[in-house]
Amino acid sequence: MSNPLDHLGDRLQKAVELFWRTRESNPQSVRAGKHLDGFRELVAEILMAAGLQRATIHWQQKTELPGWFRAEKNWDLLIVADGKVVAIIEFKSQVGSFGNNFNNRAEEALGNGTDLWAAYEAGAFSPSERPWLGYFMLLEDAPRSKEAVRVREPHFKVFEEFRDASYARRYELMLMKLVRSRLYDAGCLLLSPRESGAAGLYTEPNAELSFRTFITSLLGRAIAVAHLQSSDSSSP
Repeated sequence: MSNPLDHLGDRLQKAVELFWRTRESNPQSVRAGKHLDGFRELVAEILMAAGLQRATIHWQQKTELPGWFRAEKNWDLLIVADGKVVAIIEFKSQVGSFGNNFNNRAEEALGNGTDLWAAYEAGAFSPSERPWLGYFMLLEDAPRSKEAVRVREPHFKVFEEFRDASYARRYELMLMKLVRSRLYDAGCLLLSPRESGAAGLYTEPNAELSFRTFITSLLGRAIAVAHLQSSDSSSP
């Protein structure tokens, strides 16, 4: 069996290229989320190569899961095997409008994770084991996303790491904290410039949030489930 991570850099570059080309050729694709399909397809290919059996990957339909503070949440990608939730991934991007959108993204990520785990603890996904939860973000690499941002402190001081932090740095901090607090199992942050992004150019500002780290964590979960499936099928 081939290594699911073979040529990962080249495959990720093609997904970045598709992201920008789709945005340019069809601006309406952003509202439908189709500009992120290249990343979803790459994740799906890697998961299938991990040996999961009787697994279904949903990203356009049947992506709803019950919530605790709301009836249900429509996730970006959902992996189900043998009637159990294996993994859940949110795919997000931000191109321009950095000041307007960062806080919205942070609030969404925190709220979605909190709601999911509250529902899980209440037994909403039974008989599923704890699913794997990941957050993927592609941010436009632009002067505006990398310049220092002034903080407002009318009553109390912000935490020092946020002082003069750019929006790119704020995303990095957010994702690291989401992972280290165990609200998400892994996070990925890619920076890609609008001008040369169509050629697949991207950077990864933090090795802890690299795509390889992200997908390796997901693969660990998928391979563990695949081994359990094999054990179950071989039991007398």
